[in-house]
Amino acid sequence: MVEHDALSVSREAYDAVAPTYAQLFRDELRDRPLDRAILSAFAEVVRASGDGQVADLGCGPGHITSHLDKLGLSVFGVDASAAMIELARNAYPGLRFDTGSMAALDIADGVLGGVLSRWSIIHTPPQELPVILAEFHRVLAPGGHLLVGFSASDDPSHPTQAFDHAVATAYRWSPDHLAAMLRKSGLAEVARMVREPLPTDRRQFQEIQLLARKAQNA
Repeated sequence: MVEHDALSVSREAYDAVAPTYAQLFRDELRDRPLDRAILSAFAEVVRASGDGQVADLGCGPGHITSHLDKLGLSVFGVDASAAMIELARNAYPGLRFDTGSMAALDIADGVLGGVLSRWSIIHTPPQELPVILAEFHRVLAPGGHLLVGFSASDDPSHPTQAFDHAVATAYRWSPDHLAAMLRKSGLAEVARMVREPLPTDRRQFQEIQLLARKAQNA
């Protein structure tokens, strides 16, 4: 199947670059005040909605999972790359990290207060993304929140655009289109943050972070 082929390709690619990736991104939040702000807002709304557990899906080497822990959340990380999970466990031994696929999470229905998907959907072929979004909805408790980060497409008339990511083929999304997909999955948009690229950024893509919420009666 397409999804499994894409998952295998990205998992093997991230296994191969895991130490380099961890070194490059370990301090990524240091010079990103807007990213820190949206993560803080995410932590606040999760606590206000019942303070349930949070899953950092596509956690990589665990640095963002650790940041959420410092914000007071009960958080654990999941990643398809075993090499990334090994690095995360070594770097943050007090936190839980599991290997797993976002398309078939080993998490019970409706138990999470929050899901973070920070650039973890970008390698998912567009036709397979509804499966991932359905999993996000399934594992969230009623009233739970999702924060999803991704790069925006240039043309709103094109829902997705493929681009040559350094690790594996990746996709940019029209923010409005992805928000509509979230609504169809039962996750209503609460807010979005749009960050324009810096002149020094390698790729001149807008970065989008959408905050969505599962209905209380879902």
